[in-house]
Amino acid sequence: MDRLSSFDASFLANERHNAHMAIGAVLLCEGPPPDHEDFLAHIRSRLHLLPRFRQRLAFPPLGLGRPFWVDDPGFEIAEHVRRVLLPPPGGEAEFRELIGRTLSPPLDRSRPLWELWLVAGFAEERFGVVYKTHHALADGISAVDIGTLLFDVEPNFEPVRAEEPWDPQKPPTEAGLLGHAFRGLGETFRRMARWLTAALRHPRRAAAGAADAAAGLWEVTWALSKPAPKVPLNQEISPGRHFHWTSAGLEDFKQIKNTFGGTVNDVSLAVTAGALRRWLAERGIDPDDLQLQALIPVSVRAPDEHGELGNKLTAMRGPLPVGVADPAERLRFVSAAMDGLKASKQPLGAEAIWALNDWFRDFAPPLLLVPTARINFSTRLFNLLLTNFPGPQIPIYILGRELTGVYPVGFLAHRHALAIAIISYNGKVNFGLLADPAAIGDLERLNEYIDVSLAELLAAANRSRSAYGQEPQ
Repeated sequence: MDRLSSFDASFLANERHNAHMAIGAVLLCEGPPPDHEDFLAHIRSRLHLLPRFRQRLAFPPLGLGRPFWVDDPGFEIAEHVRRVLLPPPGGEAEFRELIGRTLSPPLDRSRPLWELWLVAGFAEERFGVVYKTHHALADGISAVDIGTLLFDVEPNFEPVRAEEPWDPQKPPTEAGLLGHAFRGLGETFRRMARWLTAALRHPRRAAAGAADAAAGLWEVTWALSKPAPKVPLNQEISPGRHFHWTSAGLEDFKQIKNTFGGTVNDVSLAVTAGALRRWLAERGIDPDDLQLQALIPVSVRAPDEHGELGNKLTAMRGPLPVGVADPAERLRFVSAAMDGLKASKQPLGAEAIWALNDWFRDFAPPLLLVPTARINFSTRLFNLLLTNFPGPQIPIYILGRELTGVYPVGFLAHRHALAIAIISYNGKVNFGLLADPAAIGDLERLNEYIDVSLAELLAAANRSRSAYGQEPQ
């Protein structure tokens, strides 16, 4: 049995009140929707590539340590893959309402933690797919891997292969789970012994690592002393969810970063900061001199770990300078700040916190895991989640139909009413905005301001290029 890491388990610990720790994606495809039975058969034929999709959580008695992944003998794919029809007239408004309904309830922990909806009934000849999985099962990068495993990179649709045989292992008894939990205690002691042995053999290396971790912990502690500002993004949230999306050309982002410096990710952060500046001002909040703080997950997934599930992440506290009015200066501020963060020990500090959890998780999980998990998503540190990850730069196909839009779905932590997730796909940069409609009833305005903020930056880049005798693009 595989056991959840402390970081994976933190997303379970944070699932309280109306904070549902599910992520996913909204997909739009050209062409007529596939037959539901064909869609089921297609996914069923590839489930052997994702064994976690047929596993559920098993919790040790007495809360002793982290839960395990165990096979679910009662797994039925029809309970996880459903077909729904949009009500007339089958437009974007109806699709958004359906997305909100599917994202609002938490996933059932007694079953495998994922769901897919095949959405038909559009006015145009297209269809949608809404994918939802628990963050304990997958991070953003592995969610992209899931898509590339389930779907195709060639438009030629081949007949569905027969389903691979699956012989589920019998779930462990309570006594068995207790035994595995105690064996986890033994493994903890063995890891401690291995670490001490390595430290004695290579004291300089151990001292350097300890110094880096201590510096990182200090930077995280210092960040706690400088809380994020209080804004309407941080309030009690309802169970409801509202989702909007927008897209832009990747070449526009590259032109901006080539003109002003930085990275495509820096441009995304600056665009987001500009949109939030307008949104706050419209709400009567003076954005000048205001700097929001974003929780920015950073993937530490190695190239040979693609296709694996679970979370391979650390996190940084990234600034969103909404108080900077000039779009070019806003980008320069973001680029300088992100360069500083990359050179800092802050990510090491976050990793050190989880490493400490890993050392002691089996001894006192209620005392250690939950408070640390809540610190990592605290409104004292962050105003919103902002995640950005690369997707495939080639078209993907679902049963021969081209995937034209991929819009990622983040999660809303406790007292966080907004999450923005960004992914690049096939020459586009796609923004997915998830919000609590009770707290942010005008999400469409913020979505529009993403486009306005990008246009401002692009215009500034063109002016800069013209000033230096270069042809604007």
